[in-house]
This record gives sequence, structure tokens and C-alpha cells, in this order.
Amino acid sequence: MSKYFPTQEIGSLKKPSWLLNVVKNPDVSKKDKVKARNEAALLNIKTLEDIGLDIVYDGEVRRVEMYEEPVRYVKGFEFAGRVRSWDNKYYNKARVTGQIGYKENFHEEEFEFIKENAKRDIKVPVTGAYTLADWSYNEYYKSKGDLVMALAKKVVRPLVQDLVKQGAKIIQIDEPAATTHPSEMEIFRESINESVKGVNSKIVVHACFSGNDYEALAPQMPEIRAQQYTLEFANRDTWNLGVNDKERKGYHVLKLFKEYGFKGEIGIGVTDVHVDKIETPQLIRDRIIYSSKALGDPSKIYVNPDCGLRTRTRSVAFEKLKAMVEGAKMARVAIST
Repeated sequence: MSKYFPTQEIGSLKKPSWLLNVVKNPDVSKKDKVKARNEAALLNIKTLEDIGLDIVYDGEVRRVEMYEEPVRYVKGFEFAGRVRSWDNKYYNKARVTGQIGYKENFHEEEFEFIKENAKRDIKVPVTGAYTLADWSYNEYYKSKGDLVMALAKKVVRPLVQDLVKQGAKIIQIDEPAATTHPSEMEIFRESINESVKGVNSKIVVHACFSGNDYEALAPQMPEIRAQQYTLEFANRDTWNLGVNDKERKGYHVLKLFKEYGFKGEIGIGVTDVHVDKIETPQLIRDRIIYSSKALGDPSKIYVNPDCGLRTRTRSVAFEKLKAMVEGAKMARVAIST
């Protein structure tokens, strides 16, 4: 983008209660459920654009959940039951009982609708192979690595290729499990590279902390075929204003990325998705300015929440995004004076 510090969401937003009432009601027709999902998608797109985000999606309003949604459409999986993930949320975990296979572009209708209705740039979130494997019971493949590679080659890559054929220019591969097992970072690296092999679009990788402050990820970043990483920083940072190392302790690892030779973009998380407290635009401004200096190039900094905002109420999520957009504006002014 031509301006510094473009703003974007990571993906998920909490679904409106009225939508859930409609889609869960067995007496509502399929046609009316489709209409309700379209209305909810339009509402999210318009709200995100009105807030001022430069890159948008629909809040993943049609998706059940980032793991369960793709697994529903992949051969070789059988659901085993619900398990707890984080923030007291649950997901329907599956067993891999047969050879993995791609059925269809399960985001086709979703993306087509967004493409027709969004006025801003669009980034399509896709759950990555490593996370799909890590969050599943492997009862078929010889090793976890074999399962990861099968998912990368036979599911994620054809899905991404189909989305690009549809016109997707930015694909975000969501990998919240990426750094949970530091000893498996080479598997993760190769899974991304296999997933995007031959793909002609901008590739973004989203990964959460998982306890090791990205130190395991940093050495792999230059070898992964991704132009941008959207990462989580705010929930490790202080709430104090300032652009020094003491106040911006959550962003120190940016210097490590530079040391390892990563030359791409970083989408810095500037809002904590685990709390309702709203960051001030001034705090977000300082986080952006510090990150810009730490990475050494303001043109490489994008601005986003730490992760998807689905665990927050819609009102809190939108207030956080408004503060984020305002903070980015303030940061642009600050570095130009």
C-alpha cells in the first residue's frame, strides 16, 4: 500500500445474536438462513469499512469455527467430540481415519459475496495445514509430519489455488498452533511452503505466541514463502505510553526478526483480544512508532489486533478497531513531522 501503517482485521468477529437465532432455528428455511448470513456479512463488511480499515473481510460470519469449518469439507476426517481450546471456548475435534483429500472450494460462495460487496482490499483467511493436524487425532498417517504435508499438498494448496483463480489477491494462512512445539518448526516451515507452492498472490501467515515469544519462529521466517506475518504483541506489552524498550517490552522480538534477515512485512498486534479494556489511540500510536523503529522500515509495518476478535462483544471489538485506526493515523502524523 502507498500509505504507512495500513490497518486490517485478523479474521473472526462475534456473530450477531439475531443471526445465531436464525441459523439454529430448525423451522427457518434454508433460503432465509442464506439471506440472514448475507445480511450479517454485509453488516460486518460495511462496519469494518466505515471504521476505516484498509483491508477487510466479513468477520468469518458464515464459518462455524476456524478448525471445524474446513474439516467438514475434507476427506479422511471424522468428528470425535467437543474439547476445550482457550478463553473457555470449545471446538469439535476430529480424528484422521483415512487418506486426506480435497472435496471443493468451501470458501467459494463466501469470497464471491465479499468480492461483490467490499470496497476495500480483501484478505481471505484460510486455516493452515499445521494447525489442522495439531488440533486433530492422527489415527491414519505414520507421523504427524506426514499428516501435515498431506494437508498442505492435498487440501490447503488446492484451496488457495482455487481462491486465487476466483480473484483473491491476499491470502492469510492462520496458524495459531505454529509455535506450540518449537522442535517442529521445520515441519511448519515446509507446510507453508508446500501450501503456497506455485501460488501467485500475496501470502500472509498469522501465528500466535504459544509461549515462546516467537523465538522459535524467527529463524524460519526468511525461509518461508510469505510476504507478511500478522503476529500477537499487545497482550505481552504494558499499557503505559512511551516508545522506549521498557514500556514496549511486548515488541522487543521485532529486533530478532531483523537480526535473522527477515525483510518482509509485519502486521503488528496492537490490541489485546483477551480483555475488554479499550486501548487508547495514543498507546496504539506508540506501539506502532516503536515497532517501526525496531524493524527499521515504517513501510513494512501493518496494523491489526493480536488475533481475531470473536471472543469479545461486537461493541468492544468495534471500539478496539476504531482506536486502532485512529492510532495508526496519529502514528503517520508523528513520523512525518
